[in-house]
Amino acid sequence: MSFAKLLESLPIPILQAPMAGASFDAMAVAVSEAGAMGSLAAAGVAPDEMGAVIDAIRARTDAPFGVNLLMAPPARPEPAEVGTALARLTRWYAELGLEVPDHPNRFSQDFDAQLQALTRAAPPVASFSFAILTKAQVDALHAAGSYVVGTANTVAEAKAWAEVGADGICAQGFEAGGHHAYFLEGIEASSVGTMALVATVLQAVDVPVIAAGGIMDGRGVAAALALGASAVQMGSAFLLADEAINGATWQKALREAPDDATRLTRAFSGRYARGLENRFVREMAAVQEEVPAYPVQNRLSQAMRAAADKAGDPEMMSLWAGQAVTLARPGAAGEMVKLWWAQAQETARALARRTGATEPR
Repeated sequence: MSFAKLLESLPIPILQAPMAGASFDAMAVAVSEAGAMGSLAAAGVAPDEMGAVIDAIRARTDAPFGVNLLMAPPARPEPAEVGTALARLTRWYAELGLEVPDHPNRFSQDFDAQLQALTRAAPPVASFSFAILTKAQVDALHAAGSYVVGTANTVAEAKAWAEVGADGICAQGFEAGGHHAYFLEGIEASSVGTMALVATVLQAVDVPVIAAGGIMDGRGVAAALALGASAVQMGSAFLLADEAINGATWQKALREAPDDATRLTRAFSGRYARGLENRFVREMAAVQEEVPAYPVQNRLSQAMRAAADKAGDPEMMSLWAGQAVTLARPGAAGEMVKLWWAQAQETARALARRTGATEPR
């Protein structure tokens, strides 16, 4: 069966976005069991734990699911760079009553080891962000029995993924919450809206395209499918779900967020990501280009963000969310995807009536 056929076989063509820090196995299982496709955010999973985590999901659902890795480059910063970055964070740690952490021995999981473990575990779908696999790596995943999905912010990135043999492209628009996947150009050249990106990627590649960014309900699902996407990926729409693990402070900030509350920032992690604007984002904006690249800054700010969460202070947390996050609603993830699909079907019927494709009932 091809990846296109797999997507066509889904009763609900919605993919739950892998959201590190906001979702894990429970959400992935719930979404897949409901007829859509859940995804496990595995960036923080150690290589020697990868197989067990994936096997545990298999034991809870026979439906397809995905596993996502962030392709963090090996981080070997100079001690002086780390020291400068920590000095920049000193006052923020002090506000929380903490000393700045020591220089870490490691900044992220070993991606190569994670990839080897993921390949051995062979989930139905393996997806990747922040960079691109080699053809040999894609071939190894295929040989193990996994479909490969690459995340692209531009047409050029989509073409690059198609050339190495990816089975599908997740076209991530500018509206999307969390980290953006750009890897060929900088953030400005990679900031394309979802509708424009999906349409132009569809014209450029011959593999299924998954629309992502700003899709929060059935109306957005119907719009993306009408554009030609094979499926949609939704993330921020799940941030208030029963299965979400982002915690009370983050969720309270989401519920109270005003319109147009999100901004792209590099300050928390060293890589541009979209989230709710807060004091840290505002006050670090002038120096955000100076912070070390991901994953170094991400690791250095980790204890600060965790302490702020524990203290109930959203002003020093990375509150990742997409542009339309004010549309998020609470509920069980499985029931959410069923509701969105019903909304999409009704939207499609209304559009058919409006365009004269069917006679009014």
